[in-house]
Amino acid sequence: MSDQDSSAHILRHYSDGDEASRLSTGWFRLEHARTQEILLRYLPPAPATIIDAGGGPGVYACWLAARGYQVHLIDPVLKHVEQAQAASARQPEHRLASAEIGDARHLSHPDGSADAVLLLGPLYHLVEKQDRIACLREAHRVLRRGGLVCGAGISHFASLLDSLAHGFFDDPAFEPLLDRDLEEGQHRNPTPNPLYFTDAFFHRPGELSRELLAAGFQVLEVLPIEGTGWLARDFERLWSDATQRERLLAVVRKMEREPSVLGASSHIMAVGRK
Repeated sequence: MSDQDSSAHILRHYSDGDEASRLSTGWFRLEHARTQEILLRYLPPAPATIIDAGGGPGVYACWLAARGYQVHLIDPVLKHVEQAQAASARQPEHRLASAEIGDARHLSHPDGSADAVLLLGPLYHLVEKQDRIACLREAHRVLRRGGLVCGAGISHFASLLDSLAHGFFDDPAFEPLLDRDLEEGQHRNPTPNPLYFTDAFFHRPGELSRELLAAGFQVLEVLPIEGTGWLARDFERLWSDATQRERLLAVVRKMEREPSVLGASSHIMAVGRK
């Protein structure tokens, strides 16, 4: 499959789906809460300038704008950009600085103009390593000295753990997808089932950090986003109980200090400094 075909698959997946609501459902709420937590831990104070490259429908961009940041969102999916613009309009006192169609490998921003770049999707949807490095180098270009990049990856073992925890390991249609994921890290979904995701590259933690290094960044940390919390059989019950929700988040924070758990997290976050 060509890079053009892969891009078309990804665009179709997001155009047909509802990414705007994903982070408010199921275990994705843990992904959302932890991503916010990690970003606030590392981002400089508002009103710093942030580029959210591949920012989707603006869930994180609008949240950061509401906290006083100057946020520029770009995304290749027209539907996402329109949703981000609509979400921005709903908070008129804290609008996005901009929201436009774009490619994380070719940012329109000048050299040294941003305090932070978020890459919360491009590093797994750019399936070829040279494109991921180009994306990271472009982030490096637009950052000021000392600026931060926050790049999310999907774990190399995410499909295996997801299928075991959620009951589709024995689906014959899923077997070849899983075999390729584990062999190559290249995820492809030729089935009509959108739950099996779309074209992506699944990182080993060491691969993600090496890509940041190759682009000229100092790697500060590589962190589990969900840890093993996303695998909880009774996630809904735990998350709906405020005490248990905080306990779950506290346990995941403790996992940050244990490198062996990185591959068991659905997503990982690499933080680098220019």
